[in-house]
Amino acid sequence: MNLTSDIRQRLQHRPVLLMTHLVLGYPSLDINRRVIRQMAENGVDCIELQIPFSEPMADGPVILKANQTALAGGIRVADCLAFAGEVVREFPGVNFFFMTYYNIVFRYGEEAFIKRAVQIGVKGLIIPDLPPEEGASCLRLCREHQIAPIMFFTPTSTDERMREVARHGDGFIYCVARKGVTGSKTTMDDTLAGHLARYRAATDLPLAVGFGIAGREDVAMLEGRADMAVIGTATIKLVDREGPEAVGPFITGLVHG
Repeated sequence: MNLTSDIRQRLQHRPVLLMTHLVLGYPSLDINRRVIRQMAENGVDCIELQIPFSEPMADGPVILKANQTALAGGIRVADCLAFAGEVVREFPGVNFFFMTYYNIVFRYGEEAFIKRAVQIGVKGLIIPDLPPEEGASCLRLCREHQIAPIMFFTPTSTDERMREVARHGDGFIYCVARKGVTGSKTTMDDTLAGHLARYRAATDLPLAVGFGIAGREDVAMLEGRADMAVIGTATIKLVDREGPEAVGPFITGLVHG
């Protein structure tokens, strides 16, 4: 079953799905594994595995610090790939994605990276700094190897631009809830509802909404307007504050209220 079909099938049983995010190697791969188990066992549908990069331009201060700390701790791309292979096998009910920046893919080699991701069982690539105009070869390789290139909609995207971007994407569209970087609180108001209506009109692909989604009320607001809520910074802060075992109850609260 392809990714889009998998998401639509899950939506037959839940009003909105959940995608979470973690930075590989922060604070350690062992903690990452414990957090993933908590996520998988408590209803998460998709998980972004971020391969750390020194200049994660779309990320706010919490995820930036996590990237820098992981790199300072010695995490390498090879470590991330090996770890991803392990957790994909261990948690077959979750769709895993690599999230990273294009420099990582370029230096590894586009085709080699995509082939490795497919071999591991990763379902898609999320590369925020690679617009379609500059990613023709990467997009072609994704199509050839049947891995989903996840495209982005933002509040500043025109309707025409969104239709063009969606044409290159697969799986789902990652919808940015507001201007700026990840982590800051997003206000669930008429402005966001307007963005979501525009996003919905631009594509038939499922919509995943991220940037500042932090609690059950945020997730509930997306029901009927989007298909998946993306939780990133909130989980990292929780693990820093209370440890990995706090993630399970947090996820359960997001899913069931």
